[in-house]
Amino acid sequence: MKQNTVKVKERYNWPVTILLIIGIVLVILLPLYMALMIAIKDPTDMNNILALPKKIRLQNFADAWVMTNFPRKFLNTAFITVVNLIFTLITNSFAAYAITRNRKKSKFFSLMYYYFISAMFIPFQVIMLPLVVQANAFHLDNIFGITFLYIIFGLPMNTFLYTGAVKAIPEALDEAAMIDGANPIQIFSRIIFPVLKPTTATVAILSFMWTWNDFTMPLVLLSDESQQTLQLAQYVFKKQFSVDYNLAFASYLLVLLPVLIVYIFCQKWIMNGVVAGAVK
Repeated sequence: MKQNTVKVKERYNWPVTILLIIGIVLVILLPLYMALMIAIKDPTDMNNILALPKKIRLQNFADAWVMTNFPRKFLNTAFITVVNLIFTLITNSFAAYAITRNRKKSKFFSLMYYYFISAMFIPFQVIMLPLVVQANAFHLDNIFGITFLYIIFGLPMNTFLYTGAVKAIPEALDEAAMIDGANPIQIFSRIIFPVLKPTTATVAILSFMWTWNDFTMPLVLLSDESQQTLQLAQYVFKKQFSVDYNLAFASYLLVLLPVLIVYIFCQKWIMNGVVAGAVK
């Protein structure tokens, strides 16, 4: 009996593929190229933004460093981001675990779940003015207060992400650990939390990017210049009738640099978290 082997030849639409690659490269790299060109140019060399500079002016970075008081603003931003990240991963994951495991047993936890989820649909602009009034009343308009508020405002989204992951973990693990004498905190810290690594990586990335890049909340809460973040410091380049684009874009690249460094050194854990989450 003869078996007919049919060879299927894979066909690729190379023109469309090449156009898509070019489009993606332009969308991602063109803005970075433009920012770099503006940052290293002299103000008199701004006729053509895309052209290479006649003379590279690295003094723009030094001037932007001084004008923004970069070391102080960097420490403020790093403090808010790191402290928020640590407490977010600990408190939000544990809250989601408690809510998920007790939703069927108690109406209170079920109500708390829907309460947190409903907060995702409320824009920050709606509660911005009441938040400013309450923050002033409770003395939260400082670097410590805004860090606390970041932890609270991240709770709805993080609870949503963590509850989905906790649901996929069998409750038999909890029961087996409880039989061995473990209390709820030990069950969570030693059994549940290590299994949540993919979700934790996702939450960590989202929390870091949101806190580091956020402009609105520091704008309305941090009036003390010594406690302002790097994002607020960009206002210094805006004059009454003009903007010093060369120094501004040099400062933008300085603000972007820590994020790139974090990604370069943490890309192994980031990719592992994404891949593990996809496989799961």
